[in-house]
Amino acid sequence: MLDKPAPTSSVRTSGPLSGFRVVEFAGIGPGPFACMMLADMGADVVTLDRVGAKKSMKSVAGRGRKVIELDLKDKAAIAEVLDLLASADALVEGFRPGVMERLGLGPDVVLARNPKLVYGRMTGWGQEGPLANAAGHDINYISITGALAAIGTKEAPVPPLNLVGDFGGGALYLVVGVLAALLEAQRSGRGQVVDAAMCDGAASLMSFFFDMTTIGRWTEGRNQNFLDGGAHFYGVYECACGHFVSIGSIEPQFYALLREHAGLTDADFDAQMDRKAWPALKQKLQAVFKSKTREDWCRIMEGTDICFAPVLTMSEATEHPHMVARNVFLERHGVKQPAPAPRFSRTPSAVREPEGAEIGAVMAAWKR
Repeated sequence: MLDKPAPTSSVRTSGPLSGFRVVEFAGIGPGPFACMMLADMGADVVTLDRVGAKKSMKSVAGRGRKVIELDLKDKAAIAEVLDLLASADALVEGFRPGVMERLGLGPDVVLARNPKLVYGRMTGWGQEGPLANAAGHDINYISITGALAAIGTKEAPVPPLNLVGDFGGGALYLVVGVLAALLEAQRSGRGQVVDAAMCDGAASLMSFFFDMTTIGRWTEGRNQNFLDGGAHFYGVYECACGHFVSIGSIEPQFYALLREHAGLTDADFDAQMDRKAWPALKQKLQAVFKSKTREDWCRIMEGTDICFAPVLTMSEATEHPHMVARNVFLERHGVKQPAPAPRFSRTPSAVREPEGAEIGAVMAAWKR
């Protein structure tokens, strides 16, 4: 149980991680997103950024932390950072392998000062391996896992934004790893390094599809399977208005509802799981959905067990009745953004405002 008592502080904290202290070395992408989640869950996150960096109050991924500007090339600053880390529970960094070691802040040095520290490392290729020191981006990290090859049109793979590598396979696995290591440290009194590599996480996300391949239910290649756009009953369809809707009527009872509400009386639709019939059935279903507007289809299908939803833009998503009812989005400084997730019944997460801070003041507060 993560039962570390909350420190004395004038800053209101809430969430299940209240009382835990995290030092983040400023970066881009998955590291800041992971630290946003930790901060939303109540951790006291301090971001160490370069001198002159301008903290945007409108930043979504940058919300909820104290920001300290310093020069990591200055030995005196490094000494201060080591003092700060001596009172921290976790560290998060996203530099290439070896950078922290060259700064004098590698795991050996830091863990010698604070043996209970959890040292979170976020990279694309990992801390070791032939590609460890090569540059890369999300698209590269998911390319070598089998994920990108499975996503897209029949003609070519399509990058799924940078959700699979940076955030799904990267940030979320880093958060899970840091939390697991914090839990273990409460029992053992010893910290450890968490090597979170986007290629590792993206490969892990493909576990289901390796399972499906093993039992013969998945074929390598795009638009050939029931989840990759190959099946007529699981996909996206354009409406008369030019907008799109999505259906996922996999189970027989859901497929039956789709046929009922869409008027699919043609006997050809009986062959739901016949892969050879999918292309022709998809063409027929395209014509059906194009006969009405997205609004029409929402009136007919939304809220049923068809497994249906309109395909919304980000701005449209913030106004959807379900999202509004659940307060999935909030507004800060005029910027609509996702609210903290997941939700906790007794120790709710909350968004705190970022603030500037002096390293000496933070150290003093953390040593109380």
